[in-house]
Amino acid sequence: MTMPPCTALTCSVELNIAHVQINRPEKANAMNAAVWQELRTVFNWIDATPTIRVAVLSGAGAHFTSGIDLSLLASIAHETADPCPAHMREKLRYVVLDMQDTLTAVERCRKPVIAAIHGACIGGGIDLICCADIRYGTADAKFSIKEVDIGMTADVGTLQRLPKLIHPGIVRELALTARMFDGLEAAKIGLLNEALPSHEALIAEAMGVAATIAAKSPLAVRGTKEMLAYARDHSVADSLNYIATWNAAMLMSDDLTEAMTAAKQKRAAVFRD
Repeated sequence: MTMPPCTALTCSVELNIAHVQINRPEKANAMNAAVWQELRTVFNWIDATPTIRVAVLSGAGAHFTSGIDLSLLASIAHETADPCPAHMREKLRYVVLDMQDTLTAVERCRKPVIAAIHGACIGGGIDLICCADIRYGTADAKFSIKEVDIGMTADVGTLQRLPKLIHPGIVRELALTARMFDGLEAAKIGLLNEALPSHEALIAEAMGVAATIAAKSPLAVRGTKEMLAYARDHSVADSLNYIATWNAAMLMSDDLTEAMTAAKQKRAAVFRD
């Protein structure tokens, strides 16, 4: 499948790994309307493309993203204007739900997504990386849940997902103060898997982990991502019931046979896309 045309994102595919970049370096990768919509388009495409097994998400230029483009907020206010307050608020609610869905497309993608973060990761950038499965960053990356500083409550995922990733008390402090913190602190509190010393080391680590995952059974990887996401939002009993049903359908596969055969033959397993 050919990647859909994009103006704010780029995507290259090599050895079953898609590398998606936010590509507005002249604007510090600020998330304008194109970025929001193309994230959904690109990750839906990654999800549907059999040859892609893992995605790496990064930013072109000096930053991951400086957050939502403030001009987008102005355009939303203009587009949702209505003489009837109820109609205006219903339109605005739809816009917020649609923006939430663009980021949820990253989480919804069946292929694991690794975020590689350098420079600034502000506001909407935090919302975005919370949707990734694995996060690496540079030690000097700068993070901030910035929304309270511009007079709004974060509304596209940080306040819902981040308390499932790090201690809720730390989330409250960061969200209520909007203070800046670096990659070393982000790794210490568990937001990052690791803080790397340079951008080159960051990309090398992200791509190395992506290659390791891409060599595994695609069915097993997809099932693992599905089960982890389900367990986050359901009870242990519900999650155990779901995996029993899932594996009743998925366990007896060509991938299982190939993995067992390769182990016996002391060779690397080769799985179909």
